[in-house]
Amino acid sequence: MKRSILYIALLLMSFGCANAQEQDETLVRVPAVKAGKAVATFASGCFWASQEAMSELKGVEQVIAGYSGGKLPNPSYADVCTEETGHAEAVQVYYDPKVISYEQLVTAFFYAHDPTTLNRQGPDEGTSYRSAIFYRTPAEKEVIQKVIKEVNASKHYKGPIVTQVAAYNAFYGGEAYHQGYYREHQDRGYIRTVSVPKVMKMRKAVPELLKPEFKK
Repeated sequence: MKRSILYIALLLMSFGCANAQEQDETLVRVPAVKAGKAVATFASGCFWASQEAMSELKGVEQVIAGYSGGKLPNPSYADVCTEETGHAEAVQVYYDPKVISYEQLVTAFFYAHDPTTLNRQGPDEGTSYRSAIFYRTPAEKEVIQKVIKEVNASKHYKGPIVTQVAAYNAFYGGEAYHQGYYREHQDRGYIRTVSVPKVMKMRKAVPELLKPEFKK
């Protein structure tokens, strides 16, 4: 996976002197969907910001950071970083469809990152950082295509959306230390300079979809 000088500098600022032995690398269990609730799977670059952004939306009850879109079962972060698994860093969003619709989630997703850059988000480059939505039904696919047309027509972005729209296959939970990383490491350079701007971008774009505590 290609790494820019900026990426390496920010990564060092993010992890500091931490090493693998100081992090809980247990792969988290992916919960089942509760009765009356729904689930959606998105990829929009580094899942630290993605997990935070989607968790701030009304009706969203849980967001798991993990991997989707590839063929290797139960991949680790190290596996995905090889760019050989086909997986993208992704989030699985558990939500109440009576409070927020799938279309609203998809709309927020498109404003929580840059969906016009192919296999890249800021300093992060590679297919594991691609923009993707994994639909579960033909109806969800139609919603995604509808929203893409609307966002493109709005000219919010200078270029067209290049987000991959693919059928959902599987989602695998990421390591425990990745869960909630954004909130637990606000002092890290990568979070301050890469993750926070993405979350703020979504807040500004869809304030009506935010939980009350994030409407500022």
